[in-house]
Amino acid sequence: MRYIELANVYQALESTTKRLEKTHIISEFLKKTDVKDMECIVLLLQGRVFADWDETKIGVASRMVLKAINVATGMSIEDAESEWKRIGDLGNVTQKLVEKKKQKTLFSGELTIKKVFDNIRALATLEGQGSVDRKIQLIAELLASAKPIEARYVIRTVLEDLRVGVASGTLRDAIVWAFFGKEAKLNYNPKEKSIEPEDRERYNRISEAVQNAYDVCNDFGRVAEAAKAKGLKGLELIGLGVGNPIKVMLYQKAKDVADAFERVGKPAAFEYKYDGFRIQAHKKDNKVILYTRRLEEVTKQFPEVVGYVKENVKGREFILDSEAVGYDPKTGRYLPFQSISQRIKRKYDIEKMAKQFPVELNVFDIISFEGRNMMKEPFRKRRELIEKILKQAPKRIVIAKQLITSDPKAAQRFYEESLKMGEEGVMAKNLDGIYKPGSRVGYGVKIKPVMETLDLVIVGAEWGTGKRSGWMSSFVLACRDADTGEFLEIGKVGTGIKELEGSGATFEQLTELLKPLVIDEKGREVRIKPKIVLEINYEEIQKSPSYKSGYALRFPRLVKLRDDKGPDEASELEYVKELFYGQK
Repeated sequence: MRYIELANVYQALESTTKRLEKTHIISEFLKKTDVKDMECIVLLLQGRVFADWDETKIGVASRMVLKAINVATGMSIEDAESEWKRIGDLGNVTQKLVEKKKQKTLFSGELTIKKVFDNIRALATLEGQGSVDRKIQLIAELLASAKPIEARYVIRTVLEDLRVGVASGTLRDAIVWAFFGKEAKLNYNPKEKSIEPEDRERYNRISEAVQNAYDVCNDFGRVAEAAKAKGLKGLELIGLGVGNPIKVMLYQKAKDVADAFERVGKPAAFEYKYDGFRIQAHKKDNKVILYTRRLEEVTKQFPEVVGYVKENVKGREFILDSEAVGYDPKTGRYLPFQSISQRIKRKYDIEKMAKQFPVELNVFDIISFEGRNMMKEPFRKRRELIEKILKQAPKRIVIAKQLITSDPKAAQRFYEESLKMGEEGVMAKNLDGIYKPGSRVGYGVKIKPVMETLDLVIVGAEWGTGKRSGWMSSFVLACRDADTGEFLEIGKVGTGIKELEGSGATFEQLTELLKPLVIDEKGREVRIKPKIVLEINYEEIQKSPSYKSGYALRFPRLVKLRDDKGPDEASELEYVKELFYGQK
C-alpha cells in the first residue's frame, strides 16, 4: 500500500477533534487494509513501529533529523533550524522544505508503507561506529522519495510525536466498526441521535470482545488482524502469553471506609497499600521475566526477585501481580518508593544495589496459572490459589496482608494499623471482582489519608536564569484526554524541586531527562515530548480559560518523579473534573 494513503488519513485525523469522525476515518481505512499489512498499519496509526510492551526505542533526536533534512533537500542545517524555531513543528518544517527542495538525492520513487515502516524500525537496531551516518541516510532516503505531506508524517513518526489524536478507545471502536458493522448494527451516522437498546447491547458485547482481546495481548494490530481474518472466533483465539506483559488493573480513590464498602460491596477484602512499585512476574519452565507497570522489563535489575519467585512459588507457568517494597537492610523498616526507584533504571553494579536497597515482593493477584487465564475468575478464588502455591518468606516474598470483613470498625482498625506500619493506606476489593487490565471501575478502590495527588506529564518548560541558568526550571504540566489521547495543559510547577543532589528530583536531573525530548524551542520556552510523569499535589483545582484542559492547579508542588509510570497513565481529564466538583 502507498504511504500517501496513510498520510491522507493522518491529515484527516489531524483536521478534526471529534472522536466519532476519527473513528469513522480509521474504520474505513482498516476495511481496505490487507490482513498481512494490518499489524504495521495499526502501529503506524498510533505513531509507533513497536508494540506497547516492546522496550525498543527509535532513539532519534531532533539534531539528527536536521542533518537528514540537509541531505535530502540541500537546505543547510542552520537554515532548517531557523525555520524550525520560527514554525515550531519539525514535521511541518520538513513538509515546507521538501516542497521547495533544491536537489534530489539518493533515489526518488513512490513511498510504500512497508518501506517507511522498515526504515524507521531499522533506526532502532543500528549501533556502533558509523551508525549515526547510517541513521541519517535511512531518514534522508525516505524524505528524498516523499511527497511534502508524507514528509511531515515521516518525521513526526521518527520523532515519536505524531499528534493526530488516536486514543486506544478510538482505535478499539474503529476495529468494531470496520469488521463487525453488521453484527453490531452501529454504522457511522453523525445525524443519528439515538440507538436502539438492543443494538447498543449488541455493540457493547462486541466492543468488550475487542477490548478483552487487547487486554491479553497489548497489541491492537494483532487484534485487528484477528478480527478481519476470523471475526469473533479470531478474537477468542488470542490468549495470554507468558513473557508478553499486560496492563495492570488500576483503582480509584474512595473517601473513607464507608465509601469503600458502598463501592465494592460487603463483605470486602482489605489489603495493605504498599508504597513500592508494581512488578508483573512471568514464569515459564525455569525462566522468570519481570515487568514494571510501564511494561518495561527489569529482570536484570532485580535478580534476587527472580530467585524468590523460582524458589517460593510452585508452578511451571504463571503470571503474578505484585508490589516490590524497599526496606532498610539494617533496621528492616520499610522505605518509600523514591528511595528504591533508582534500581529500575540501573544497568551497572546491580548486586551492590540489591544489597543497599533490597526489596520484598508482596504478591496480591494472579493473572494466569498453568496456561489457564484467571482474569475472569472471582478475586476470592485468585487469592486462594496464591495462598496454595506461594510459600511465604518475610523480607523476600510474601502475600499481601489481608482482612475480609463486613464490619466498618474492623476495616477502620485495619486501615489505621496499615498507616502505623508506614504503608500508604489500604485497598478494598470486591471478592467476586474479575481482573480488568487498566480499569478503574467497580472491582476495587484505594483509601489514603492525604489529598489525592495527580500524575501529570511534562509537555513544556522554560530555561532558567541566574543561578538556574543552564537548567529547565519551570515545567508545563498536562493531564490526558481519554477520548483523544491528547495531553491538555493544566498548570506549571517550579516548586518542590530541590537544587541539591540527594533530595529527590533536582532541576539538573529533570533537565537531563528532558533534553532528548525537546520537540521545538522558541526563546526560553521549549515544547517537550510527553514522556516524563510527575506526581503533583496542590491546594485547589480551579476553572481556567488559560489552559486547554479548562482547569488550573492552585499552588502546584512536586511530590516526586514517577519513573514507574508512562504518559498513558497520566491522570485523565474526567478525573480532574471529578476532583474539582468533589472539593466543593
